[in-house]
Amino acid sequence: MINDLIHAVIDREGGYIHHPADRGGATRWGITEAVARANGYAGDMRHFAREAAAAIYRRIYWQRPRLDDVAERAPLIAAELFDTGVNMGPAVAIGFLQRALNALNRGARDYPDVLLDGRIGPQTLGALDGFLATRGAAGETVLLKALEALQGERYLTLAERRPANEAFLYGWLANRLA
Repeated sequence: MINDLIHAVIDREGGYIHHPADRGGATRWGITEAVARANGYAGDMRHFAREAAAAIYRRIYWQRPRLDDVAERAPLIAAELFDTGVNMGPAVAIGFLQRALNALNRGARDYPDVLLDGRIGPQTLGALDGFLATRGAAGETVLLKALEALQGERYLTLAERRPANEAFLYGWLANRLA
């Protein structure tokens, strides 16, 4: 699963880009220069290897945030969290999941609220298990809609707060939301 997700992100992000309005600076394969440097790359971003990008995606955006544990329970949710995490950071994506799980637990009757800490741990996995047990297969689709709604709202907020981000809003909405 993760290999397909990584290749889809790399294909969507494309090669070298250095847009003047992008605070992330130069990127290649969707990996910012800062992230590449933090992971040992010292060369020109124009030459950053696709394989190096794939390794970073796997380690930082899948393994470290424990999305493999989510994928065992809800593969569509894990895929969405991965893609959102690549674009906004894993903690933001996981925070969306935690907020949605808390809002969907019917006043903590179905399972306890979780701490909004942006990390996958026993509490968050337990809440996800409780949600899926209560709502069944259709629950994953509803949870996915909640995650995408939160993501879309954040994109709009980013564009409203920083007009330069309007250059990216259309693409974010077209390419990041189902």
